[in-house]
Amino acid sequence: MPESIAPAAVAAALTELWSPRVVAEVDDSYVKVARVHGELGWHAHDREDELFLVLKGELRIELEAGPVHLSEGELFVVPKGVRHNPVAVEECHILLVERKSTLHTGGAVTPLTRSLEEQLRPVEPRPRG
Repeated sequence: MPESIAPAAVAAALTELWSPRVVAEVDDSYVKVARVHGELGWHAHDREDELFLVLKGELRIELEAGPVHLSEGELFVVPKGVRHNPVAVEECHILLVERKSTLHTGGAVTPLTRSLEEQLRPVEPRPRG
């Protein structure tokens, strides 16, 4: 039987920061959620746009043309080839829509870079306390 997905609840259950998890597929794209805090680092996706939707909190997306500030419920699409750096001063939960070919941190590899296999892992319940 088909089941609905509550992206905000999945994001809240994540235990790792900057480690998106795939929650759905739409044609050749993945829908992902993540808990973020701090900054991911400058990178670009040469062939793919990237949609950010804030589920909880606030996110600043730094661009060379100037920052974009997103509050809960707001979204922004980073066009393909545009260098950007997502930053969350406080913990923030986001939903991402990206083509399946999109590399987490584009051509940049950092300690925060996650492989597609890592992003496809099941979500472990977040410890209470």
